[in-house]
Amino acid sequence: MGTTLHTLAPNPGATKKKKRLGRGPGSRTGKTSGKGTKGQKARPDHHGARAGFEGGQMPMQRRLPKRGFHNPFREEAYPINLGMLERHFQGGGTVDLDALRGVGLVPKRARIVKILAGGELTAKLTVKAHRFSKSAIAKLEAIGGSVEILALPGGHQASRERRRSARTAGSPEASS
Repeated sequence: MGTTLHTLAPNPGATKKKKRLGRGPGSRTGKTSGKGTKGQKARPDHHGARAGFEGGQMPMQRRLPKRGFHNPFREEAYPINLGMLERHFQGGGTVDLDALRGVGLVPKRARIVKILAGGELTAKLTVKAHRFSKSAIAKLEAIGGSVEILALPGGHQASRERRRSARTAGSPEASS
């Protein structure tokens, strides 16, 4: 006889009978249902204290002083040193985000890349990135390379950069 619906059963030990609480003194879990007498742990819906609760003592998150501000819109720029470019792009040419990702210098999740002046660079490169340090620009231009600043990928930071550039363009020092 094959398997039929009325012969199906779970594996031995796969199911366990529910503990029946409050069903008399003979059941070992009668009257107070195994919770002892009174107290916080005997109350309904008590499944351990909430996170950070220290029994009424002033909890750690309220004892410690609060300082500073966390900017929810901050985006970290992924740093790349010129020395790293020297190792991977000796032949010269153009270095953009796709090229940097291709040689494994920039992870896929990095949205903003900043080129820094660390290390030595001898190859004449055209580097395209979102940000550059002033010393990196100076080093690149000194060896005959060029710099191309890419637009920031949408959102808050990009509008902040536009406002900053508009402020500097409209200032009296910029016009003279």
